[in-house]
Amino acid sequence: MSLRMRKLILGLQQDWIWLDKRIEMTTSEIKAVGETEPGCQRLMTIPGIGPLISTAMVAAVGKGEAYDRGRDFAAWLGLVPKQYSTGGRTILGSITKRGSRYLRMLFVQAAQVIMMRPKNWHKFSFGAWLEAASIRMPHNKLSVALANKLARIAWSVLSSGKDFDWKEREIATGI
Repeated sequence: MSLRMRKLILGLQQDWIWLDKRIEMTTSEIKAVGETEPGCQRLMTIPGIGPLISTAMVAAVGKGEAYDRGRDFAAWLGLVPKQYSTGGRTILGSITKRGSRYLRMLFVQAAQVIMMRPKNWHKFSFGAWLEAASIRMPHNKLSVALANKLARIAWSVLSSGKDFDWKEREIATGI
């Protein structure tokens, strides 16, 4: 390799190292905010939701006071199906994809992470629903449905001010 090429590669390597350090600093800052903010702490009790999703949701909606119920929040995220109604018959289409693209993407990714480990589904309060739905729905449709469920649970946790109590339900039901 020529000297010029070595200098170019060395400069790119230093840029890469600087970016890695910057990512680590930003990640640690997000974790610190998530650990100190009470709303974020409550959201992180929900399976699949970590510091990134919790801080993004608290930053976007605060305590969720702008929405009357979880379905309104899920609709704002764009996680509910479009409805076509005619003659008393309702036809559900694809998701609306309105609202916050970033939060919608985070909730879908959280759902996909949960779906990656089917052996752990029984640990969650929505595990029985997830097992039954996995039989009748395609994978991507199920991940969006689970993201919808997670978003509704997250709104409920924020608006009520209580932690998600899936561990208590697990003990109570004997699962």
